Amino acid sequence: MAAIPPGSEHAAEVAKSSTPVAYTAADVARLAGSSVSLDHLDARVSVCRACPRLVEWREQVADEKRPAYADERYWGRPVPSWGPERARVAVVGLAPAAHGGNRTGRIFTGDRSGDWLFRALHRAGLAALPTSERAGDGQRLVDTRIVAGVHCAPPANKPTPIERDTCRPWLERDLRLLAPTLRAIVVLGGFAWSTVFPAMAAAGYEPPLFGEVDFGHGVEVLMGRSGPTVIGSYHVSQQNTFTGKLTEEMLDAVFARAVTVARGR
Repeated sequence: MAAIPPGSEHAAEVAKSSTPVAYTAADVARLAGSSVSLDHLDARVSVCRACPRLVEWREQVADEKRPAYADERYWGRPVPSWGPERARVAVVGLAPAAHGGNRTGRIFTGDRSGDWLFRALHRAGLAALPTSERAGDGQRLVDTRIVAGVHCAPPANKPTPIERDTCRPWLERDLRLLAPTLRAIVVLGGFAWSTVFPAMAAAGYEPPLFGEVDFGHGVEVLMGRSGPTVIGSYHVSQQNTFTGKLTEEMLDAVFARAVTVARGR
C-alpha cells in the first residue's frame, strides 16, 4: 500500500497502530462522538476508511505521485485538523489537495492554496511562519485551528454529498470540543459554508441570530447572542487567486476581522 501506515515516524503522525478505524458512516459517528480530546479526534480521523471512492483516490494519487514529488512518500491518508485545543479562531476549508495535504499529511500544506492561506495567517499574527511546506518545518498556528469539511482528497476537488455527510461527524466533534474558546470561524468557499452550519447545529451551537444568510465574501453571521461569528471568504483556490476574484487585500481584511472578533475588540 502506498499510504504511510499509522504509527509511523512521519512528522504529521498522530495515530498509533492500535487507533480504531472507521469503515462506515456509523463508525465515523460513533468514533467521533466518543473522542474525548482534539488529539484523540485527530488520531481517529487520520485512519478513517469510511468512503471507498476517497480511499481509492487518495491511495492512487500517493502511488502514482506527481513527477515533481517522485522521490517523496505521500501521506495518502485522511488529513486531520491542525492547531491548538483552546483556539479562538477556526478556519474551515473544503478538503485536502491531492498533492498538498494528501502528500505532506498537514492541512493546506505544500500547495499554492496553502501558500496564500499561510501568508495571510502570518500577516494576521495567526501563524508563526509565512510558509507551510511540510510537516515538521517549524510552522505553528497561533490561537487558530484549521479544519475541513472533508478530510480526504477528492477526485476533481469535488466530494459527493454522501461523502460530505459521512465525514461531517468529525467536523461536528471538532467544533464541539472547540466551543469553550471559539470566537470566530473563517469559512473558505461555498461548499464549506453549506457544511459548517449543520455541523454547528449538531454540535450544540445556537442558531444564527438573524436567520440563515447566503454565502458571500466578507459576510458575517453571529451564532446566537454569545456564540462565535462566522465569516465568509472566497476559497484560496488557484481559480480564485489567479483570476483576481480573491486578492491578498481581501483575504487580509477577513482575517483582520476574525482577529478583532476573537480578541473582543
